[in-house]
Amino acid sequence: MKHIKLLVFILLVNFFANAQEKFTLSGTILDKKSNETLIGVNIRIENKNSNTNTNEYGFYSITLPKGEYTVKYSYLGYETLTEKIVLDKNITNNVSLKENTQTLQEVVITEKSKANIRKPEMSLNKLSIGTIKQMPVVLGEVDIIKSILMLPGVTNAGEGQSGFNVRGGGADQNLIQLDEATIYNSSHLFGFFSVFNPDAIKDLKLYKGGIPARFGGRASSVLDIYQKDGNSKDFHMNGGIGLISSRLLAEGPVVKNKSSFLIGGRASYAHLFLKLSDNKNSAYFYDLNTKWNYKFNKNNSLYLSGYFGRDVFDIAQSFRNTYGNATLNLRWNHLFSDKLFSNLSAIYSDYYYGLQLDFVGFKWDSGIKNYNLKYDFKYYVNDNIKMNFGANAIYYDFNPGEIKPSSENSSINYRQLDKKYAFEPSVYVGAEQKISSKFSTEYGVRYCSFTRLGSSTINNYLNDNPVAYDEDLKIYEKATPISTTFYGKNKKIASYNNFEPRFAIAYEINEDNSIKASYNRMAQYLQLVSNTASPTPLDVWTPSDKYIKPQLADQYALGYFKNFKDDNYSLELETFYKKIKNRMDYIDGADLIANEAIEQVILNGEMRAYGLEILLKKNNGKLNGWVAYTLSKSEQRTPGRTASEVGINNSQWYRSAYDKLHNLAVTASYKLNTKWNFGANFILQSGQPVTYPNGQYTYQGITVPSYGTRNENRLPLYHHLDIAATLTPKQDASKKWKGEWVFSIYNLYGRKNAASISFRQNQETAQNEAYRLSIFGLVPSVTYNFKF
Repeated sequence: MKHIKLLVFILLVNFFANAQEKFTLSGTILDKKSNETLIGVNIRIENKNSNTNTNEYGFYSITLPKGEYTVKYSYLGYETLTEKIVLDKNITNNVSLKENTQTLQEVVITEKSKANIRKPEMSLNKLSIGTIKQMPVVLGEVDIIKSILMLPGVTNAGEGQSGFNVRGGGADQNLIQLDEATIYNSSHLFGFFSVFNPDAIKDLKLYKGGIPARFGGRASSVLDIYQKDGNSKDFHMNGGIGLISSRLLAEGPVVKNKSSFLIGGRASYAHLFLKLSDNKNSAYFYDLNTKWNYKFNKNNSLYLSGYFGRDVFDIAQSFRNTYGNATLNLRWNHLFSDKLFSNLSAIYSDYYYGLQLDFVGFKWDSGIKNYNLKYDFKYYVNDNIKMNFGANAIYYDFNPGEIKPSSENSSINYRQLDKKYAFEPSVYVGAEQKISSKFSTEYGVRYCSFTRLGSSTINNYLNDNPVAYDEDLKIYEKATPISTTFYGKNKKIASYNNFEPRFAIAYEINEDNSIKASYNRMAQYLQLVSNTASPTPLDVWTPSDKYIKPQLADQYALGYFKNFKDDNYSLELETFYKKIKNRMDYIDGADLIANEAIEQVILNGEMRAYGLEILLKKNNGKLNGWVAYTLSKSEQRTPGRTASEVGINNSQWYRSAYDKLHNLAVTASYKLNTKWNFGANFILQSGQPVTYPNGQYTYQGITVPSYGTRNENRLPLYHHLDIAATLTPKQDASKKWKGEWVFSIYNLYGRKNAASISFRQNQETAQNEAYRLSIFGLVPSVTYNFKF
């Protein structure tokens, strides 16, 4: 009897051991024509109700019990591939997906997938390049930044302004990355174009909340953009010729199926037409995207990518403004095992600003550089848990200004404002976990440190207050330094440390409905010194130091997500609340340009934003698009430091410069037939907050305006309608050359949106009057796109 019991026990142990035996299915998913890695491909295990996605480098891994499975690989714009796989050992299955030409013709906005229901991703928007290219934009140039303005919670800073605002935050609170390198100014020609050449872009994601732990350094959002790798099978070229600018991109193999290159350039040339009319003014831009990669073996790949862009603004050859970004990234992808993926990157970013005034013999150069070493890992623990962890270290070099004579006859003396240096190391760990068939979570924590370094001379003030308060006049003014301290090279001036927890959870009510919630804390150590609502090239970045504290943002979000009508429609509802500590505010009359003691005009305040976002999509068919509406408030407050101080705006909450109560965006695309496709955008936003004078007084014959509380007024309602038509002539299958014509009209009904409103005295009537500055009226354009 004992022997029988022992035998039964052994059989049970073997049974459960075999039942728990698991193996891993992993690999890389590629475009069949180009061998381009595909980001975000959905891998679905049909008979187990499990799924995963490829990461930013096209890799996937999923661990399952031993058995036979039906695996479905699906991706927007590609034919779905279904395979039967017997998983009785670890299997590497690299997959090539074929473009679905029918899907491309119908311009499907989003994939028919349950991923948006099941995954705990919140406040995340993804746009395909195919979708972006259908949107009509100003001057006929496809524009990534203007396309994300069609999403809920995203607004512009005003007509013709650069940057974008997310959930009531400032443009400087957005982390913008191109192939992991920081872009400090995202616009060309003062906001008319973005710096991103759509022909070179593979994937983009905008995180408005629920931000993964691997990102840090900004308080509002992350725009994460990846360039194409280049075609490793065949040589191809494509581009476009427009009225204002043109572009050309080439890609092809260096070593077939192992190595490829990509190089793309854009340039504007409207200034050439001005020269023909003897107009001595000019404004133009140019940029260059490059990438090279080499696949050594199945476990090791090397990538080198770069971007270089410049804007030049010249008035009568006496005023010259040059600015732009330059980035370089060398990264190594290594697969330690079928479960552990790694990416090591060495990154360089540079933003340069130059100003030359020949009529006074003055030249000024400034900018910011950073050197970033980061190592990221993704560990696929099992079917239910994926872990992300890593570290990065950033060294900053700030040049507030170098002043020098522009000619031998200049009376300007050379002067270098004190350079500033800082070091920002961080580590993070995060996980995506499926708790049950209904619950899934994403959680993590980031620990970051920031140290302001010498060499610099730092002012010391009475009671450490660089801003003084006049009790009699009830105003703030610059304090006088009582001494200075010199900090040698790499000596610590100030340091900060912060934990940044992140958490998101999704509850799947059923396969078509889910509820999600998220929380994240973000620390921002760089501040943009600016007195405008949108960044300008002249604005200067400065690090947190002894007096300027880092911004700390806490954001909470709750959402409801629904797919209906067989996934042909989807609805996303989100509400959010965000609070930011140590938001910089400026005293009245602050001078910001070339100010070596910027702390003398800055007070640390707080900011809050809250609202409701609605996104309704039609995903398939000849007519598709979406309606996005946001109802939100963004406010700022800077209370007095003591009971006797009035603070800014009498210590009351006031509208921030980014407050837009209403924001409506509608975009649609209609496929008439194989030749014609039509698109339209409509945007309506509350006017930008401003402060108008509420009176005036005369002092010694000079009329001086007086102002009320900050941002108590608004510019008029902002809105415009844009339309586009794309003509694709019948293609000859035997010819490699393919082309299309894009006709568009920006601001169809000629709305004169106010970029600003100023006040002046009418010379004839001597009455005060408001003057509206409008940049765009109706703007038609035509572009010819081609590829071969």
